Amino acid sequence: MLTFEDVTDYFLKAAASFEFVTHAEYWVNARSLEREFACTCHTGSCDDAEVHSSCTLSFTWSTLDTALSLEGPIGVCDFFHEPEEHCPHLHTSDIPPLVLDLAYTAPLNMNGASVYDTALLSLIQTLKLRASEQSSRAIETRPGVTLILQESRLQPEALTLQQRVELPIWHPEGMRGLHDEQHYRSGRFVQRRHRTIDDEHEVGEVVADNPRPEEWLPEVMEEVCQDILKVLEALDAVRSTSSLN
Repeated sequence: MLTFEDVTDYFLKAAASFEFVTHAEYWVNARSLEREFACTCHTGSCDDAEVHSSCTLSFTWSTLDTALSLEGPIGVCDFFHEPEEHCPHLHTSDIPPLVLDLAYTAPLNMNGASVYDTALLSLIQTLKLRASEQSSRAIETRPGVTLILQESRLQPEALTLQQRVELPIWHPEGMRGLHDEQHYRSGRFVQRRHRTIDDEHEVGEVVADNPRPEEWLPEVMEEVCQDILKVLEALDAVRSTSSLN
């Protein structure tokens, strides 16, 4: 069984092992019963945090996650309807993953540069390339820039970076579901064959199994923190070598 508290503890312990300074916040949506977690991480002291890059990791734990944690993959059926042996929910790999959103911020000293400065656009592209190279778990990287209105003109204030990490904690293959390569397939991965209605071809089905995320999620959280550290270093490196500073 995996709980919201387990996931947050795994991340905070992993962050502590990399000597991150963390500022965690927790919320509960009284209407949907969703639980939300957000934690801002940075290196160094809090006094100097405003001049260094930081990352905020956040995720939402829904009632569906609770059902899956209590009942395993069959909890998908329990969430929507009464369980049935041949229900497609029990024979699919399309189980919603736990999504970690990573939001990076790096302050800039633009010295009057404009929003359309060619050097700024080049800096954003370099940031995306460097961050993508340093991220082993992120499936999406989106760079950007925040603006401020100063002396009747928009000026860049900080570089931003959005990344998305999907953890298939309820996937039938467990940790092996993080990999697409064929040789990573688990011995517990089972396929059934059934004929479609027109009986013209066969379609493979996945039999849901217990992925035991508590056994491998702490290790993956350490890898996520390792990626965060590398991206923060890349952000500071891009800022320090940029001609805009």
